[in-house]
Amino acid sequence: MLHSTDDPKMGMPVQYIHGMTSCSEWTGVPLSVLLNEAGLQQGASWLVSEGGDDGKFSHTLPLGKAMDDVMVAYAQNGEPVRPEQGFPLRLVVPGWEGPSSVKWLRHIKVVDQPYMTWNESMNHSIMRADLGGKSRWYHFEMAQKSVITRPSGGMTLPGKGFYEITGLAWSGGGAIRRVEVSTDGGRSWKDAKLQTPVLPKAHTRFNLDWTWDGEEAVLQSRCTDERGEVQPTLAELNKNWGITDMAAQKTSRAIHINAIQPWRVDRDGSIHDAMFS
Repeated sequence: MLHSTDDPKMGMPVQYIHGMTSCSEWTGVPLSVLLNEAGLQQGASWLVSEGGDDGKFSHTLPLGKAMDDVMVAYAQNGEPVRPEQGFPLRLVVPGWEGPSSVKWLRHIKVVDQPYMTWNESMNHSIMRADLGGKSRWYHFEMAQKSVITRPSGGMTLPGKGFYEITGLAWSGGGAIRRVEVSTDGGRSWKDAKLQTPVLPKAHTRFNLDWTWDGEEAVLQSRCTDERGEVQPTLAELNKNWGITDMAAQKTSRAIHINAIQPWRVDRDGSIHDAMFS
């Protein structure tokens, strides 16, 4: 049995660091059907979608993605979309970051270029101190990612013995094909079992049996999707992005970050965030 704690010394729990993700069964109409019915003019290449909230949240979307698998949804998990989830209609953009799935959908405009809406260029941009304050604006497909949810930061192992390591993996590029788990900080890896069904662009639950010997340990997982893309370490991710000033990128939450998350297990059984704290 695992125990949870609010001890600030153990860092933020997994829900706070990685919790901005969800997986549901959606019912609706493919956006491609609606666009074909309305008729697309030559030169159409982007969409601007606007929500009916007070702030008129707006977001742009490439036409290619809109004609692929985007849905105008009216039901979630077998019931009408709830008010807080965008009733009566919302966009669902599979595999892409959440802001693209505009809630309380009231207006879609087909245009010939990307629009720099406020939420894209200001609210959801990432300023890079090592690039003189320049920002990364557009965030589209969610990269391959996994995270151990139990045991994880803020929890305590009551004593050495048998535990089941479990977590979630997902990828905007398709289905998860493999999840590996390390209990020694990445020096060695074991294949975890994937729970079925394994669906594309959806959460996949993984499990691995582990016997804790009471010594310090570092738990982490990495996934591989159907394209063969492997989840990177934080150092590999920074190298891929060209980030040279690691300290300037320090954050407490994994927003726009798909790096491997290490959890440190101390001898007293307490589990700490070993990436952001």
